[in-house]
Amino acid sequence: MVVGAAFTALTVIFGVAYSFASFFASFEQEFAALRADVSLVFSIAGFLWFALGAVTGAFADRIGPRPMAVTGMLLLACGLFAASQATSLLQVYATYSLGVGLGVGFVYVPAIGAVQPWFRKRLGLAAGLASAGIGMGTLITPYASVALINAFGWRGAFAALGGLVLVVGLAAAVLLDNDPARRGLHPDGATDEPGKPPPKAGLTLRETLRTRAFWIFYASLALCTIGQAMPFAHLVPYALDRGHSQSFGAILIGLVGVGSVLGRFVLGGFGDRLGRREMLTGVYAAMALLFIVWAMSESAWLLATFALLYGVSYGGFVGTSPPLATDYFGPKAISGVVGALYTGAGIGYLIGPLAAGAAYDLQKSYTLPIAIAVALLAAAAVLSCLLPPSGTRVQATGRAADHPAAAT
Repeated sequence: MVVGAAFTALTVIFGVAYSFASFFASFEQEFAALRADVSLVFSIAGFLWFALGAVTGAFADRIGPRPMAVTGMLLLACGLFAASQATSLLQVYATYSLGVGLGVGFVYVPAIGAVQPWFRKRLGLAAGLASAGIGMGTLITPYASVALINAFGWRGAFAALGGLVLVVGLAAAVLLDNDPARRGLHPDGATDEPGKPPPKAGLTLRETLRTRAFWIFYASLALCTIGQAMPFAHLVPYALDRGHSQSFGAILIGLVGVGSVLGRFVLGGFGDRLGRREMLTGVYAAMALLFIVWAMSESAWLLATFALLYGVSYGGFVGTSPPLATDYFGPKAISGVVGALYTGAGIGYLIGPLAAGAAYDLQKSYTLPIAIAVALLAAAAVLSCLLPPSGTRVQATGRAADHPAAAT
């Protein structure tokens, strides 16, 4: 139930968030805006939803994910309805950027964190299944948004998405729960263990923030997401610049979603067996190589290949990071820990799309920002190699201990 609720909630919120690329050209035309100005709409939203995770995750650890997620869905719907009435790009910042940023921020980390305490044996697969909702939303909603824009204009499309959030998003939010003990259960659904379910083991958020492993992990996420966020804002404009249609651009974002689902299912399971740190290093390196492919892509088939394979590596990254954090720091305060880590991703989302848009406005080319993204992704891969080995539980002192011996 919790995995399904998290999957659905993430489908809704990231379907809305990553459909932004489908609205990019509409904003350019409606407000006669530069690409840097339009990119800022997405950058503000992305920064907010990741930066808020540190707060909403910590609250979810204390009061549960349900009230956080319900609040987030309401904020998201209100932002979309208000944005449908915007008459300037500044009003889009105040409605869409804030509504999407706050709405996703209240739902994302609490939903991801809710899954972690329920599993031990196949945590990577469970987290991959839940986070596959991000890929499913990315697959369905951008193309649906193009159809809605063609039928009702971008304002009507925003109103329709707001209705989706109120109906489907709220239903998923009320089913989230992060405490097996509240239902008399142990992790993995076991009920045959004697006695009361044990308390969640691991470090507190404050103890986690004092470890070297946390800050290495944090830096790698920040470097990665500066580049990783760029396709979600600029892949469609890139395709339009090369003579492809708006519908084809939406298909590209959908292919990222297809690949993302595959990455979460396949790579999440592999991470359980091969080691999640090694998986993280691999997906960082894969994204760096794929950005080189993007820089050389002109034809439809090459752009489609990039989008699909990029989605696989992106899905592996998102599906691997929270379980790896649980491995290192334990489930005790995992929502707060993941939220704190994701503030690094927020920095990346604030910088990456905006810088890429500004570079394009100056040079009429994406070559420079893509090249910088390649270098940053490679640096993230190197940093991840400095993390403790897979199967390690980090102690409050920052020293690593074997996982079985340091489970509490």
